[in-house]
Amino acid sequence: MPQVLVITPVKNSIETTLDTARAIANSDLEVLHIIFNDFSSEETKLELERNKGSIGYELIHLEDITDTPSPNYKLVLQIAQKKALELGLPLLVIESDVVVEKDTISKLLAHQKSHSSSGLTGSVTVDESGEVNFPYLKFKGRKESEINTQRSLSFCCTLFSKEFLSAFDFTGLDDAKDWYDTFISSKSLDCGFQNYVLMDAPVWHRPHGSRPWKQLKYKNPLKYYFLKYWKGLDKI
Repeated sequence: MPQVLVITPVKNSIETTLDTARAIANSDLEVLHIIFNDFSSEETKLELERNKGSIGYELIHLEDITDTPSPNYKLVLQIAQKKALELGLPLLVIESDVVVEKDTISKLLAHQKSHSSSGLTGSVTVDESGEVNFPYLKFKGRKESEINTQRSLSFCCTLFSKEFLSAFDFTGLDDAKDWYDTFISSKSLDCGFQNYVLMDAPVWHRPHGSRPWKQLKYKNPLKYYFLKYWKGLDKI
């Protein structure tokens, strides 16, 4: 029986997505993994269909559910919360530019089970050489195995406890936003839970691999902020 519902929202970036899916499938415990295809190209859609049996994930094409253009993170979270509550499982978001270790998910689950007040538990992100990278640069140099934090968690690889899923209904998420990491991190604290980042359960993160246009933040910041503010992309 699966011990956790794992979801991965996907918008193209098929190579990183399949790396993510293979790593999840190689975990040392059973999971139910659902990939949400958010209006990717036809090529990506075909590759996701072609690989789902051999890797072992379920696949939902959001184009079959909604006409709302990508990103549809709110809808993904709402569907996932409902599914997790029905199954009585915690919910783990692993984004499509993240590669977990074999024991990452079991470490997250073990920590959450031993911390009854836990709302969100995230894995610190590192680069290919093992150095802490975006979005957890704020914790670079910390030596603790876990950090109980008031600061925002990223959903790169973050576990939502069953108790938090029962306490806060995602149907109340703001339609004006694209991403909810900051808001949900705060809501977990508001509901009386504690949020943790595990420094001893690192995951390899290729920043913005799932949204390549955001690489412009480092390569061409003027164009990045034009797209962000004038085109209304990446609302948090």
